[in-house]
Amino acid sequence: MSALVDFVNVSTVGLETSPVAEALAGLRANEARYFMNKYKHEFMVTPASESQDTLEYVNRILHEERGLEFASKPLETSRFQVENIKFAYVFYESGLSVNVMYTIDDPKKRAVGFKLSDGMEVPAELEGKFKFAKMKSKLAGTIRGSFFVIKGEY
Repeated sequence: MSALVDFVNVSTVGLETSPVAEALAGLRANEARYFMNKYKHEFMVTPASESQDTLEYVNRILHEERGLEFASKPLETSRFQVENIKFAYVFYESGLSVNVMYTIDDPKKRAVGFKLSDGMEVPAELEGKFKFAKMKSKLAGTIRGSFFVIKGEY
């Protein structure tokens, strides 16, 4: 069952098993605030156990583009389209957030982003492969992020 992410009253519901649940909830709320402010879109999440299609889509892109497969358990996903951009998110128990931004009509504007919750270590799967930039967030503390451009068609 899908749930609306509240970025005013941040909740760890759905993320309780994460060792960085508070920070991950803040990261998820930060994304919700971004989409509301930029697109007037309400950010909904679905338990990973109920969204196999989204997990398969993100996993396929990660595997085919960079040979990546995360050991951490996926907790929640989100998948939607705003304007001409398709978005897919996976929030992992480790505190990692992976998002796919896939512009329908512009192959040069397609990417996979990684965001690390405050307090988590860089996952072994990403260690040494990506450089992470830091940004401060009132909701999430310090977020470290990186990305790569998608070359294939999905």
